[in-house]
Amino acid sequence: MYWRKIQGGVLTMLQFRVRFAFVALMVSLVLVSGCGHKQSARHVVTIGAILPLTGEAAKYGTSSKNGIDLAVSEINKAGGVHSNKLVVIYEDDQATPAKGVSAFQKLATVDKVPAIIGAMASSVTLAVAPIANKEKVVLLSPMSSNPKITESGDYVFRNCVSDLLEGSDMAKCAFQRLKLRRVAILYINNDYGVGLRDVFRKTYTEQGGQVVAAEGFAQGATDFRSQLSKIRATSPDAVYLVGYNEMIQVFKQARQLGMHAQFLSTIMLNDPDLVKKTEGASEGAILTAWAYDPQSKDKAMRGFVEAYKNRYGTEPDVFAAQAYDATKLIAKAMNDSGVGPDNIMKSLYSIKSYPGASGTTTFDRNGDVVKPLRFLQVSNGAFIPVK
Repeated sequence: MYWRKIQGGVLTMLQFRVRFAFVALMVSLVLVSGCGHKQSARHVVTIGAILPLTGEAAKYGTSSKNGIDLAVSEINKAGGVHSNKLVVIYEDDQATPAKGVSAFQKLATVDKVPAIIGAMASSVTLAVAPIANKEKVVLLSPMSSNPKITESGDYVFRNCVSDLLEGSDMAKCAFQRLKLRRVAILYINNDYGVGLRDVFRKTYTEQGGQVVAAEGFAQGATDFRSQLSKIRATSPDAVYLVGYNEMIQVFKQARQLGMHAQFLSTIMLNDPDLVKKTEGASEGAILTAWAYDPQSKDKAMRGFVEAYKNRYGTEPDVFAAQAYDATKLIAKAMNDSGVGPDNIMKSLYSIKSYPGASGTTTFDRNGDVVKPLRFLQVSNGAFIPVK
């Protein structure tokens, strides 16, 4: 039998190996426990995503998850993050702040992720932003547009434009380009809707226009006849509609009530499936749209659209494109500077003119981006540029 002599007696080779393995295990545990934001397994880099995977906004969350999964697949095929596999842990916030906070706390304190993609809803992002700064976890939202997010702290980013730009540009378009002088606002009563309401009203009235009514509705509402009747009584030239899937019933009920005012809307209407579900009631609506264009010949956009179609068999929407880019941006930051949250944060601030599926991204000192907006009109169920 193999043996080694030690002080105080004889140790068999088997005993020696067992004791050596135990000591090595203890040393490795001590080293890992001393690392902040530890990952759950060797050769894996984990990040989080907070999305509305169920509830009224689930469609947007599902599209976003598809975009993230596609990006992760491409990242890992290209070598991953520092030769490690990138993995995403998903949490469902149902587009509600309380569930969003719970999801963030789980990802930050249990999973110890250094970065999180999300949230989608502005109200959720605003709720978790203070915790992101406290816990020093990078938060990159693909879709939260409320202006307050600009001042949410060093660890909070978004790769979508602020409502300050979207709301003000639509107000200018309505007054200057479309020659509309009396507009009513129908908005979802959350941070997203209120933010756009305020920006649009301020800019529109500064142009010389008159906001003749402003009616809110709860997220998930299905009956809008009361608000629409009040708006119809003011005889507006147009109605600026801000909402999520609720817009389907708004359009239908507006037509049922005989309303013929021009409808204006937001990026959330830039969704072929939603327009289809209005069964023609949204025909003629004018909306703002971000830089992403599935028909574009831009190399990055075309590559994304083709890859998405090959994987899912359908054309990607703007929500998928935004989430896809958010994932790629975090991976780029990790590969450029390291996987720690401070490394990711500093690297994101340094990104300039990144060519992505959703357009060219440059982060400013507030973690915001500036991208061009387009104006589209619903025509025969499709979207055409406003002439």
